[in-house]
Amino acid sequence: MNHLERNFAQTAPRRLFLILALCAAAATQAQLKIEITNGVTDPIPIAIVPFAHTTAGDGGLDVAAVVQHDLEGSGRFHAMPRARMLTNPSRVENVQLADWKADGNDYVAVGRITPLPDGQLAVDFDLVNVLNGQRLTSQRFTAAPNALRNAAHRVSDAIYEKIVGVRGAFATRIAYVAVNGQPPAQVFQLIVADADGENPRMILESRQPLMSPAWSADGQWLAYVSFENHRSAVYVQEVRSGERRQVSARAGINGAPAWSPDGHKLALTLGGVGGNPDIYVLDLTTQDLTRVTDDPAIDTEAAWAPDGRSLYFTSDRAGGPQIYEVGLQSGARPKRITFEGTYNARPRISADGKELAMVTLDQGNYRIAVQDLQSGAVRVLSRGHLDTSPSFAPNSAVLIYSEQEADRGVLATVAVDGLTGQRLRSDLGEVREPVWGPFIQ
Repeated sequence: MNHLERNFAQTAPRRLFLILALCAAAATQAQLKIEITNGVTDPIPIAIVPFAHTTAGDGGLDVAAVVQHDLEGSGRFHAMPRARMLTNPSRVENVQLADWKADGNDYVAVGRITPLPDGQLAVDFDLVNVLNGQRLTSQRFTAAPNALRNAAHRVSDAIYEKIVGVRGAFATRIAYVAVNGQPPAQVFQLIVADADGENPRMILESRQPLMSPAWSADGQWLAYVSFENHRSAVYVQEVRSGERRQVSARAGINGAPAWSPDGHKLALTLGGVGGNPDIYVLDLTTQDLTRVTDDPAIDTEAAWAPDGRSLYFTSDRAGGPQIYEVGLQSGARPKRITFEGTYNARPRISADGKELAMVTLDQGNYRIAVQDLQSGAVRVLSRGHLDTSPSFAPNSAVLIYSEQEADRGVLATVAVDGLTGQRLRSDLGEVREPVWGPFIQ
């Protein structure tokens, strides 16, 4: 965030939410490095034994190390150091439960990687509760050699779900905006990476700002705002092929795209020549444009309800930024959702529809909070001074967001229960505006 945006944050909170939604964020295509910032006080002890392998086709990837990195990075597990392992069993029948229990483990995961006739690799693993001897799960995942890391993340997901009771999201992806260099020579990039920051892939590079990435529900497309023609325009781009098309370049503001759950529409913030932003819905098939809000206030940052029947958005119609919900049926009127505090913006709804994430003004700082949509109770989760752009993981259990570290942006995650957190930083530049992708079946 540049000095002008910081001045707005300090002197004009009413306008800050529009700046966060419609102005560029800085970043670069460096691999993200994870630092655990908060974990549970009594993490679950587990041993992830190195997986046996009989082929060089795995490219040397240490699957067990990826699984251990995932689980420990969640802040909920403590893995046994390999140097303390006296044996390396690869099958459950070879696990001596008493030995692993004596070393303080509650669980042991063992596995093996074998080649298949079609060139794929099979990753088989077993998870055992060493306290009672129960085999909790035995599963096989198959993957091409170049997709073995994803198979490792799927092992992590299975272990996490069996022990914690929540579906894991390690095998998902994130997208974020990055920028390198200083004005006027900045280079903006749109990056897609694994949820742990590994395997970054540049989707688009531009000398002009890129912002507001948004995933389609099937994880195949990204929508975003680009200024490549020196004015804002909304594009959609297929992640795999790179195919892209411009879908909105109307006069004035074109910003804050959000995909409908069925993938056929985008909610947009459009300003027109008068410059006053309102919420619209664009049908991507017919190009029909439907106006949703019509108010002299600033209406922006739309987010779809999981059922696709309503939109949440930020508006200052009550004098300061607050979050409203409006149904998409004819004649629906906006209903105010947030009442606690003077500033609540950038709504995002969990996939289960139970919680609303937002940026809130807390003790003079912009922080990430969640509100229970049934009770209205609000919990502030982050502790930075300028935390923005919250996005739920598809399991509704974790949020990723942007935070300011010194004078540059980094990414961070926090569990919705507030117990665990990570920081993901780039050593080459700034990273901002993260958005968590959906589960891929």
